[in-house]
Amino acid sequence: MQAVPKRLNHSKVSLQLLLFVDKRSGSRELQTIRACLDRLQADRPFELQIVDVGQQPYLAEHFRLVATPALIKISPEPRQTLAGSNLVEQLETWWSRWISGIKDVEADLDGSAETISSTTDGNGSVACTAEVMQLADEIFQLKQEKTELLEQLQFKDRVIALLAHDLRNPLTAVTLALGTLELAQNSIGDFALNLKPGLMEQLIQQSRAQIRSMDRLIADILQAARGSSAELRIQPHKLELGSLCRDVVLQMQEGMQNKSQKIEVDIPQDLPFVHADGERVRQVLVNLLDNAIKYTPEGGTIKLAVLHRTTGKIQVLVADDGPGIPEAESDRIFEDRFRLERDRDRDGYGLGLSLCQRIVRSHYGRIWVESVPGQGSCFNFTLPVYR
Repeated sequence: MQAVPKRLNHSKVSLQLLLFVDKRSGSRELQTIRACLDRLQADRPFELQIVDVGQQPYLAEHFRLVATPALIKISPEPRQTLAGSNLVEQLETWWSRWISGIKDVEADLDGSAETISSTTDGNGSVACTAEVMQLADEIFQLKQEKTELLEQLQFKDRVIALLAHDLRNPLTAVTLALGTLELAQNSIGDFALNLKPGLMEQLIQQSRAQIRSMDRLIADILQAARGSSAELRIQPHKLELGSLCRDVVLQMQEGMQNKSQKIEVDIPQDLPFVHADGERVRQVLVNLLDNAIKYTPEGGTIKLAVLHRTTGKIQVLVADDGPGIPEAESDRIFEDRFRLERDRDRDGYGLGLSLCQRIVRSHYGRIWVESVPGQGSCFNFTLPVYR
């Protein structure tokens, strides 16, 4: 709030005015209003204070202003607000009424020191209003920060609990596989456990896949802990995308088998190489396929296809026949920690799609979803062709 030189005399009742302006929009209107007030002040001295709504928006909210400039008569009561493009014209119309009202109030005063003191403390009244509103605004901001911090703490607690739960399954699988291999190596005689080479290789591959799964979970959580503004390290190179897609499908095969789901894979033989970070692209594929498995009903079908529609981009799509996504939330699902209402009670972090978007954008690609509620969803993303 900017105070201008006080225009006060020893009157019993002080006329107090607040002028709200937006200094970002220019000063011509302000100069016109000030010139009008300077001319009118000869009839009645007053106190004027100017409020820049850009710096003190809480005061504008307190007085419920919807436009600037606006002039508010604070004292004497009743309070009155003038606003609009013809503010000067309104001021000239109301000025004589305000002066007449003040004279009526003065005529009713009994002249006691107490009464005079209570009615002439204009500076305190206006300043007090500003200070109270500033404190109220600061308290409101502190409450917002407190709410956000509590939400972050609750989110971290939930993530820790889910992480412990999700890491238990791959750890169990790795432990069983290693136990079987160890038993085969140490068994002798009639109790010897002979494993076929193919089965041993399968157990080793399964262990490696589960370790990669744990590494992915930990990487997702660490990325979330750094925040969306953290640097995402990308090391692009010449990458055979078709081979990576097939490898990820094998990695996710167990999850699909548990729900008797089928997957249709369509990858052209003449697919060109892409310029991308293999591990990051794997994260995107695993996240999208994991979501597809989660939302596709038992016995349903998942589709993974790679399209080469332009000379500069490769498009990958992962489709399911699940419940679909409401159109109003098709963009919000890529926000950090956003979860659909139906997923509130499901396991998950609300981090996967946000991380996918960051990875794809870091490759100068695009990610989006096409969905019809009740008819499934199709997630698409693009990657640059290697040149």
